[in-house]
Amino acid sequence: MSAARDRPMIQPEPSLWLGSQSRRLGLLLLLLSLLGITRTEVQPPQLPKQDPTLQALSRKESFLILTAHNRLRSQVHPPAANMQRMDWSESLAQLAQARAALCGTSVTPNLASTPGHNPHVGWNVQLMPMGSASFVEVVNLWFAEGLQYRHGDAECAHNATCAHYTQLVWATSSQLGCGRQPCFVDQEAMEAFVCAYSPGGNWDINGKTVAPYKKGTWCSLCTARVSGCFKAWDHAGGLCEVPRNPCRMSCQNLGHLNITTCRCHCPPGYTGRYCQVRCSVQCVHGQFRKEECSCICDVGYGGAQCATKVHFPFHTCDLRIDGDCFMVSPEADTYYGAKTKCQGKGGVLAQIESQKVQDILAFYLGRLETTNEVTDSDFETKNFWIGLTYKAAKDSFRWTTGEHQSFTSFAFRQPDNQGFGNCVEMQASAAFNWNDQRCKTRNRYICQFAQKHYSRWEPGPRAWPISSPASP
Repeated sequence: MSAARDRPMIQPEPSLWLGSQSRRLGLLLLLLSLLGITRTEVQPPQLPKQDPTLQALSRKESFLILTAHNRLRSQVHPPAANMQRMDWSESLAQLAQARAALCGTSVTPNLASTPGHNPHVGWNVQLMPMGSASFVEVVNLWFAEGLQYRHGDAECAHNATCAHYTQLVWATSSQLGCGRQPCFVDQEAMEAFVCAYSPGGNWDINGKTVAPYKKGTWCSLCTARVSGCFKAWDHAGGLCEVPRNPCRMSCQNLGHLNITTCRCHCPPGYTGRYCQVRCSVQCVHGQFRKEECSCICDVGYGGAQCATKVHFPFHTCDLRIDGDCFMVSPEADTYYGAKTKCQGKGGVLAQIESQKVQDILAFYLGRLETTNEVTDSDFETKNFWIGLTYKAAKDSFRWTTGEHQSFTSFAFRQPDNQGFGNCVEMQASAAFNWNDQRCKTRNRYICQFAQKHYSRWEPGPRAWPISSPASP
C-alpha cells in the first residue's frame, strides 16, 4: 500500500526544541496530553486570541529570514534536484507569531480558519536567551544540524537532532512565515523564534524517515508547475520556481510580454512577434496593418503609405471572376515585393475564397504555362504568389486584408513549414494547389482588383475567353 493511501502510518516528526523543560511547561504539556491533544493532530485546537500588543517582524527582517532560507536551501550537499524556492506568506507569519506568543509551546494554530493553505504545516521552534542571537543566526543554527544528517540513509546521527534542518531543506515546502516574541521561562528572559512552513515536511513511513529532497543536478527534477530555475548571484545552486517567463521569449524595444497569451504588446513604432521590427508607417489614404507593418490602401491610392494617386492601367483584366479582376504578372518578385507592386496598381495579392475561383485560376495558369507568355525570365519557379501568409501571433493563415482563411486548397502534405515558409504560392507541380514557401523566393504573382477598383479603368482589347464565366 502506498504512503498516500496509508495515511494513519504517516506521522509528522515535530521539529520542536525547547531547551531545558520548566515545571510549568511540563504541567502544560501533561494537561494537553490528558485532554487528548498531540503535536501530530491534523486539526489542532484554536489558539487563544492574540495579544493586541504583539508586533510582527519588520519587512527588512522578514526579507533577511527568507533570503537566508533560500540561500541555505541552495547550498545543501549533496545538491538537490527538486528544491523549491520559498516565498514569504503573511498568513503563515501570523500563525508563527501567535505560536511564538505562547513561548514556543507545542500548541499549534488551527488552520481551518486560514483559507488557501495546506493543513499540513511544518514548524521550527527555538528558545534562546534574550538578545543572544538574531533570527538569521538561529536559522543558521538549524541548518548546521545538517552536519549530523546522512542523506543517503535519510537518517540523523545517533543522539543528534536534525529535525530543524530537514524541515528547513524540505524540497516541497514553498511558503514561509516566521515570528519572534520575548517571554519568560523560570523567571529567565527568553526569546521564542518560530517559523511555519507550508506544505510541511518531516514525514516518516513505517518508522522510516522520508528524505527531505531528491539528490541530483540542481533544478533537474522541477515539476511543470515550478519549471523555472532561480539562481541568485550569491547562491551555489538553483531552486525550482514558478517560471517568471514560461513563454521562453522576450520582447525587444520596450515591448511588454503577456505571459498568458505569450504575445508581445509593442510600443508605438514597432511591430513583429518580438517587437523587433521598427514600424513608423503612416497610412495617408488607407488602413494600417500592424502585423505586417504595412498599409491597405483606399480605392485610388497606392504606394507604401497610400499617399500616391493610382493611375489605373488602361486595359482589361486577364480574368474576371464573379465581378473581380485578376491580373497575372509577367515578372517575378519576392512575396512582399509582389504585394507592394499589386498595391501600387490599386489592388491586392489574389485572395482565393472559393473552389470556383481556385479552379478557374488553376486552369488559366496551366494554359498560360504552355503559351509561354513571360516577358521577364528572371524567376526561380513556375509558381505564383497569392495574398496568404502565416501569422505567428494568431497561429493561423490570414489574407493580406487581415481576414481569416476559410477556404483552403493546400496540396497533399502541405503546409509543412519546410524552410520556415510563411508565405503561400500556387505550386505548378501540384496542379496549382497551395504550398507554404519562404517569402524571399522569387515567384510570379497574381493581383486582384475588386469591381470598385477596375470600374474606373477604360476598357481595352485584352480579355481571355474564360475570364467571364456564367454566374451560377
